[in-house]
Amino acid sequence: MERQAGRIILLWGWRRALVAFLAGALAVLAQAPYDFFAVCFVSFPLLVWLLDGATGEASDGFLRRLLPAFATGWWFGFGYFLAGLWWVGSALLVEADSFAWALPFAVVGIPLALAFFYGFAAVVARLWWSNDIGRIAALAFGFALAEWLRGFLFTGFPWNAVGYAAMPVPLLMQSVSVTGMIGMNALAVFVFALPALLAARRHLRLGAALLVVLAAAHAGFGYIRLAAPEKPAARSLDVRIVQPAVDLTEKWDASVRDRIFATMMGLSAKAPEPGHDRPQLILWPETSVPFLFTERPDALPAIGEMLGDGQMLVAGVVREEGGSAANTGSRYYNSVVAIDERGEIVDAVDKVHLVPFGEYLPFADLLGRFGLEQLVAGPMTFAAGNERHPIALPGGIRALPFICYEVIFPDLVAVDATSAELIVNVTNDAWFGDTPGPYQHFRQAQIRAVENGVPLLRAANNGISAVVDPRGRIVDALAIDARGAIDVRVPISSQAIVSSGQRRINGMLIMFLLAVAACILNVRQRLRAN
Repeated sequence: MERQAGRIILLWGWRRALVAFLAGALAVLAQAPYDFFAVCFVSFPLLVWLLDGATGEASDGFLRRLLPAFATGWWFGFGYFLAGLWWVGSALLVEADSFAWALPFAVVGIPLALAFFYGFAAVVARLWWSNDIGRIAALAFGFALAEWLRGFLFTGFPWNAVGYAAMPVPLLMQSVSVTGMIGMNALAVFVFALPALLAARRHLRLGAALLVVLAAAHAGFGYIRLAAPEKPAARSLDVRIVQPAVDLTEKWDASVRDRIFATMMGLSAKAPEPGHDRPQLILWPETSVPFLFTERPDALPAIGEMLGDGQMLVAGVVREEGGSAANTGSRYYNSVVAIDERGEIVDAVDKVHLVPFGEYLPFADLLGRFGLEQLVAGPMTFAAGNERHPIALPGGIRALPFICYEVIFPDLVAVDATSAELIVNVTNDAWFGDTPGPYQHFRQAQIRAVENGVPLLRAANNGISAVVDPRGRIVDALAIDARGAIDVRVPISSQAIVSSGQRRINGMLIMFLLAVAACILNVRQRLRAN
């Protein structure tokens, strides 16, 4: 092992970049839908050894000495994000005649930009580097800090954070309810990188002990929580989730809108599945209504006729404010609306966190001069909502709705029993077909249920639609590209272990302890050298 590690440490130039790139790309196999987390025990030790050799010349200035570390981390990140996000380009092929030109910018440009976060992580780690377990702690701290920043800088895009690699199944998801994603990102990198100690043997026994203890605690806590009796539910909600599997090339085609709407209505009105009561709540996906209600005044009465007493429809729609489509003052919102049995909209929540370039064009005035335009989300540019609030469902149950990728932001999905008892996620992952994207999206939504200890209802146009319990277990689901509806009785009970604020504190504390350990061992090594 020492010989192989030594060869990797001595790599330079394009060979170092290639190995870093391949190590990052390999790590993607730990994410959904592959869930082969063992590869991270190869990828992260490789990164440690590459950073061992990422040193500048002693005569170089401070920043130039850090450049090799940044380049190593950047190439690792480029491989990771290119292999993990290539499917984003599928959205541009839905209307290939208009947007195929942008394919290289999406498939390569996004990974190029996101890789800077991992380059930053490598620089932070290298500042506190040592030749023992301290460098493992430094790397874990650097990645945790980078992933935290990735969650909000430049609107934020924490997709495929490294911590998800340690949570492929519900047994291994439960720890996040205490550590939050901040702590999980830090601990995952720390554990995955520990085999790097096999090369120099320094602190090997300590590293092996920590690996066994942390892995056992992770799995053991999950086993105890899953085996523990569930809190009795005082209430329940009968839910129907509709998955229409609408072809996106037809989504806004006026000639087929009636057929799409009829499909949605038919799936919603069918008799309950055997053993199930009539649904109290019917859930439709994001932008599932293929027209504006202002254009089709007959639609709401038709929905009211379809719904029975005590039933409610929660649907993803495009909501217009300010008049007709011809009115230049019109504003459009990507929204969810609650419609009662009278065919009246009783509540609406607009999407707050929009997708840049997909739902709106950042710096529209400036970029518009160069001919750039919004790429994929629909025939109009969306405005962001001002705030999010729970929707009151039948029985007084409060549900907090999140539209599309809003659900990937842990701090945004901060739900507790005082604010809501249910997470609702509506999405339209049909843009990405049967690629890893929808599976990765669903996994992140699944983790939000575990973090917050509340059930998740998810409706997707072509999948994955599902009901997830507060411990991350899938109660029922529809596969990708399946058309149909599922009926589920959802017990309503909060099973959160700690509050969202406490999870954030716990995660920051884990980061702090790793930083302190890395600092102490780095200083001790410097004192010995002097």
